[in-house]
Amino acid sequence: MKFRWTSVAWSIAYLLLLLSLSTPLLIITTLFMIIPAVVLFTTLNTKQFILHILPVLLIVGLITPVYVLIAVYFLIPALVMGRWYKKRSSAMSTLLAGMITILGEFLLLLLLGTALFNFDLTTYVNDVLQMVNSPLSELGASNPLISELKLSSEDVSTISHMTVQIIPMTLIISSFMIAVITHSIVRPILNSMEYAVPRMKPARDWRLPRSFIWYYLLGVVLSLMFGGSDSGFMPMISDNLLPLLRIGFIIQTIGFLFFLVYERKWSKVVALLLAIPVIFMPGLWIIGIVDLAFPLRELVTKSKR
Repeated sequence: MKFRWTSVAWSIAYLLLLLSLSTPLLIITTLFMIIPAVVLFTTLNTKQFILHILPVLLIVGLITPVYVLIAVYFLIPALVMGRWYKKRSSAMSTLLAGMITILGEFLLLLLLGTALFNFDLTTYVNDVLQMVNSPLSELGASNPLISELKLSSEDVSTISHMTVQIIPMTLIISSFMIAVITHSIVRPILNSMEYAVPRMKPARDWRLPRSFIWYYLLGVVLSLMFGGSDSGFMPMISDNLLPLLRIGFIIQTIGFLFFLVYERKWSKVVALLLAIPVIFMPGLWIIGIVDLAFPLRELVTKSKR
């Protein structure tokens, strides 16, 4: 096989990433967990892939069977994205396939935890906050500065409720980020191995469907109608829909700025400098809404003439 030693190296990298789950590095390494499996599945045939993965599963299984379950958990989105790469699908469809798979696994875990182990997410979040708050309460008795950081039972309950309300948005963003990180690293690796993978559209071509404006108006209406409610399905939708749409409009705004810079033939550095405030300053995402609602890009093109 042409890439035999490279494939062995990726198998070892996958093993090390799995072993890192028992260390504090797991917060970081989890983001890169599916990368080795994607590279192996894309560049190897099915038999070769199994021969490379089985030793990894056997080794981690000797340490603890839980690691085998974790490895299988991360293998599923890797197989999906690898399958899309093999089909030479577009970058966006590959990202969406990976994101949906990861999100589906997150939701399946919550469902199984609730159905089989009576896992209550609200109680868990509340217990974690209480655990964090307890040391602060003990230290606050002797240190006035730390006592200001102590949370009351009402504060803990409020933060717990807010955290649970935005869980859907958190899961969606986490799934998207893992898929984006994986594609950003895997694509140049596969290209270096002479395995061509379609690239993302340039930033200047980033455009959302115009229907996103109506989704945003729907989110605003839901927020006005149910924003004051403490619990319920509709408040959860409004709490998650608007922030997600704003992230989409930020992407639209950045796309418009890159388009403007491209049409004016300015340096790409200018586009990057313009994009940074859009990410960190609230309100600038409105440019994205205007770009969707009105033909701003066509006006830029005409003014150029």
